[in-house]
Amino acid sequence: MNTDLNGKVVVVTGASGGIGSAIARGFAAEGACVVLHYHHGKAAAMALQRDLGAERTFAVRADVRREADVKRLFAAAVKRFGRVDTMVANAASWEIRDIPMHEIGLRQWRETLDGVLTSAFLCTREFMRLVARQKRGNAILIGSTAAVFGEAGHVDYSAGKAAIAFGMTRSLKNEFSRIAPHTKEYCGGRINCVCPGWTTVPRLAAKLGNDRMVRKVTATMALPQLARPEDIANAAVFLSSDKLARHITGQTLMIAGGMEGRTLWSAEEIDPKVV
Repeated sequence: MNTDLNGKVVVVTGASGGIGSAIARGFAAEGACVVLHYHHGKAAAMALQRDLGAERTFAVRADVRREADVKRLFAAAVKRFGRVDTMVANAASWEIRDIPMHEIGLRQWRETLDGVLTSAFLCTREFMRLVARQKRGNAILIGSTAAVFGEAGHVDYSAGKAAIAFGMTRSLKNEFSRIAPHTKEYCGGRINCVCPGWTTVPRLAAKLGNDRMVRKVTATMALPQLARPEDIANAAVFLSSDKLARHITGQTLMIAGGMEGRTLWSAEEIDPKVV
């Protein structure tokens, strides 16, 4: 099916990571020009650019928690390609250790929210300034199932992603449609959110290399299998297509195999005499 994305310009933040690189590849496969944002993953970003071709890709380093860096990122994208049609706000930070809230320090809380929520705010705001001038554009925010179900040991990450998946997405759908109004030829500015569940990416390799952990998380799914980065990429490509998703905005889509929640207790932790 034709996505009509050939020649469109897409900024993907966090493109050096597992999901981000898959999203970048997905857009490149549709003929889009892709701006590959990275922060610390220069080697991965440059390897991805070489793989996809320097003609249609452009790697840019930025700390998306900083306003000046975000402005520079989008200015570089416009200088290179002339405009930005789609922004995918994928970059985020996540503390790999499980830390209960009463043990989380204020510094970690602020750093996580900056890495998750502030970065999404700054990138979306800068993109919307372009959209207001172009009168066209759509955005994809990458949330998490932690936003929907919560995640013990990661309340900072869950809170930030929930703000993105619900507060930001649902508020900005009304703002996007105002700054980029629909016409007979154009569907109007749109924004949607994709919430991945457990996905086979490098940062989760240690946890997902444990068979017991895999059984625990997949036991909550109608389709008991881990997501692949390409599953998330396919959803992002679909939602960014004004041809295929022209009447979809303000929606939060979970890519999690029909997850309903998480197992709270293992069988051996339950005392049937007490129950």
